[in-house]
Amino acid sequence: MSYRREHRSSRSALFDDLEEGGLRTSSSVEIKEHDNDKALHTLEDRVSILKRLTGDIHEEVESHNHLLDRMGNGMDASRGIMSRTMDRFKMVFEQKTKWRTCRLALYFILSFLLFFYLIRFLRYFMQS
Repeated sequence: MSYRREHRSSRSALFDDLEEGGLRTSSSVEIKEHDNDKALHTLEDRVSILKRLTGDIHEEVESHNHLLDRMGNGMDASRGIMSRTMDRFKMVFEQKTKWRTCRLALYFILSFLLFFYLIRFLRYFMQS
């Protein structure tokens, strides 16, 4: 029974602030409500900024993923080309008759470089 009395007294204490026609408001309650509204608006602004920021980050991540996918595809294609080229080199070096062809190509390249630098060297001395 005492619980009911306490409950009724606390309940009546809740409604003690009511007057005929409305609720009595104190200035501190109004200030607190104003501060709460201000904090709420600030929080809403921050949430909207974070939402835009996460959207921008998402777009940036998607564009980087797309770029990396294209780069990976390009690397796969170049890996295939290099693999075929290496297979051809292996084939050339496995056959002895092809060694002669490789030596001939090497001699041709070396002679070309020798003549190139010789002509360049002679031009340098002719101009001086």
